Amino acid sequence: MARIEVKSEITGTVWQLKAKPGDKVEGGDVLIVIESMKMEIPVITEDGGTVKEILVNEKDPVSEGQVVAIIEE
Repeated sequence: MARIEVKSEITGTVWQLKAKPGDKVEGGDVLIVIESMKMEIPVITEDGGTVKEILVNEKDPVSEGQVVAIIEE
């Protein structure tokens, strides 16, 4: 199984979790929504698989490049 790290592309605050461990996802699916400067920025997976871990909670601060989720193919 391949382990895929999904990273935040922006610094902000986790506004909403759209996926949870065990969910099946496809490339292009939104996993997390981050709020930054009053904008909602989706964190999208490029690859499909099963969500293994969500490494953040709602209202957590995140940094650009931070791993926020793990997917297994």
